[in-house]
Amino acid sequence: MSQIETSPIGHRKEFVLDKVIVIGGGPAGMMAAITAKENKNDVLIIEKNNQLGKKFLITGKGRCNITSSLEMEDFIKNTPGNGMFLYSAYQQYTNQDIIQFLKQQGLEVKEERGNRIFPVTDKSVDVLKCFTKRIKELDIDIKYNTKVVGILTEMVDGESTVIGVKTDRENINANKVILATGGKSYPLTGSTGDGYQLVEKLGHSITKIKPSLVPLEVYDKAECKELQGLSLRNVEIKLIDIEKNKQIYEDFGEMVFTHFGVSGPTILSSSAHLVRYKNIDKLFHEKKIVLKIDLKPALDQKKLNDRILRDFEDAKNKQFKNSLDKLLPQKLIPAVITRSKINPNKKVNEITKKEREQLIKEIKDFEIIIKGFRPIEEAIITSGGVNIKEINPKTMESKKVKGLFFAGEIIDVDSYTGGFNLQIAYSTGYVAGLN
Repeated sequence: MSQIETSPIGHRKEFVLDKVIVIGGGPAGMMAAITAKENKNDVLIIEKNNQLGKKFLITGKGRCNITSSLEMEDFIKNTPGNGMFLYSAYQQYTNQDIIQFLKQQGLEVKEERGNRIFPVTDKSVDVLKCFTKRIKELDIDIKYNTKVVGILTEMVDGESTVIGVKTDRENINANKVILATGGKSYPLTGSTGDGYQLVEKLGHSITKIKPSLVPLEVYDKAECKELQGLSLRNVEIKLIDIEKNKQIYEDFGEMVFTHFGVSGPTILSSSAHLVRYKNIDKLFHEKKIVLKIDLKPALDQKKLNDRILRDFEDAKNKQFKNSLDKLLPQKLIPAVITRSKINPNKKVNEITKKEREQLIKEIKDFEIIIKGFRPIEEAIITSGGVNIKEINPKTMESKKVKGLFFAGEIIDVDSYTGGFNLQIAYSTGYVAGLN
């Protein structure tokens, strides 16, 4: 293998046409490097951390939701952020391909509810080990603790063409550069938005960077603080624009209350819709975005009324505040009672039909006014990035700079939770590495 050549800054050596530098050693960067090396290229990964795949380790709460078992066309449907751009990449590298890759490295997978694929070991580090093991087998060079500060180009036959990169230590020559630096979410893993600055200098445009798959803040923090840590399962959520009386998003599953508001799978997925909703910041400011939670979606109003009547019959001599234990989580009861405006000390057999109807309303329609998104540092992924109009979707090559390719979260594409965003990393990384 011919080594990547380095030279003092400002002095370029001649190089052969098979040298690839991958900037960023996350899922997309590692996949790009492996694919490029398997196709007989000289490959160097430049990683600013002291290890590869730092973000991998925190995915899926440390278990790594590798991908989804859905058909690839459903991946596009689950990608509100420019899903159709990924059509060709998804055809070239599928969910079955990543599962096969892991199996070849000795890791079996399992499917859980919601079509989610996890390693059988439930450890994201085992997924990372499959990538690092293959990188070692292929003898791919890696420079750790190294920051790229510029992509070097020159005009060749009238085209801006990659000739290498400038790091904080030296210039390194190469004729292909794959940019896989991630977005701005989880900056402690190294995703600090460096890649955006690198490509803006080359004439690329960056669409507005916003948090996606991010918890939501609420106006009434005091109530949420009382409910902090309470996880609700099998609830239905709806996000409503009350100005237009329009439903923005609906989901069923889990959510959790936090000291600042709400989080959990359904909430995170809802944020991917909200981030693209017209005038969302203005609507937040005007208190026009409401989260409605149906705490008992399996029961319609009549069935819920019947259920409450049965519970009340069993507790007819108790105070109202002691009558809801079978119906609701203990932590939620005070909030529901307060909202129902029924005297908590009232005897159950004294509660009127009208009061009972109000109780049913609060259980079926628990409303919270949303204030906004949590900071991008707390987002799972970044919405926005390199404008897809400036990237060839079949090759991931820049339309502005010959020899520059993109992979992963730096591109303006993003999906819901469920393994879809990691599949974007594998598929775009594979295509970039292939080309």
